[in-house]
Amino acid sequence: MFRIVMQRNIPVLEGLICSLLHLRPEDVSSVVITNPILEGGAYSSKEFILDIEIILNNNILLNLEMQILNEHNWPERSLSYLCRRFDQLAKGEDYINCRPAIHIGFLDFAPFPEYAEFYATYKLLNIKNHHLYSDKFTLCVVDLSHIELATEEDVSCGVDRWARLFKARTWEELKMIAKDNPAMTQAAENLYVLNTDEQARARARARQEAIIHEKAMQQRQADLERQKSDLERQLEEQTAARKRAKEEAILHEKAMQQRQADLERQLEEQTATIDSLRAELKRYQTAD
Repeated sequence: MFRIVMQRNIPVLEGLICSLLHLRPEDVSSVVITNPILEGGAYSSKEFILDIEIILNNNILLNLEMQILNEHNWPERSLSYLCRRFDQLAKGEDYINCRPAIHIGFLDFAPFPEYAEFYATYKLLNIKNHHLYSDKFTLCVVDLSHIELATEEDVSCGVDRWARLFKARTWEELKMIAKDNPAMTQAAENLYVLNTDEQARARARARQEAIIHEKAMQQRQADLERQKSDLERQLEEQTAARKRAKEEAILHEKAMQQRQADLERQLEEQTATIDSLRAELKRYQTAD
């Protein structure tokens, strides 16, 4: 639904971009989607990743991506997307002609739970003096699970409203959020139309089933990893127990050997004492 609504309605996409990049409508001269999808086509795993590649104002390379499942690889994956997007020079072209590249991810999870933030922007900075290395390489994250953390700037630019629009569960909620915003209203109306389109509904259901299947596979993988971890722990405990038993047996054997040596020494000493007493008694008897 996200991709189709944005693809069908460039004004909606323009409104979203203006909100995200803090632009005025007059700042946007052109928006071109370079990876349109074929509506009504067969579902494929590629469409599991809801990315929209855009050329903004015939210059800025912009990528919008919506990710629902947390595959625990977002930092690395988003960097890979952004690097590939940035590397767009033709053979022999001067590096100074590199166009700005921006990757904006809408996530339904916190990529860094310990540093939760609604709308975060990352750039290449000097770690000592925070000097900007280049303004042509930008990565942004909209955390749909933490809309309550929206700043005054996020609210003034309407980023939080778009986030709530994406998270809306009912038509009443959707209409209330979109009220008084032409781009959002158009998005809401198109969502309504799409939900009456059997092909679009079937496509959405197929994707939802794929998400459920993916979650089940992830849970199965997690269960197997947990079972593997439990077996490894049990093996380690058993190995440690056998090692301790062996060490205790060795210590016991050494203690027994030492005890035997002590007894043998005591026996030798007592035997020597008896032999000495016998010899002395014999001398007395001889003297008498």
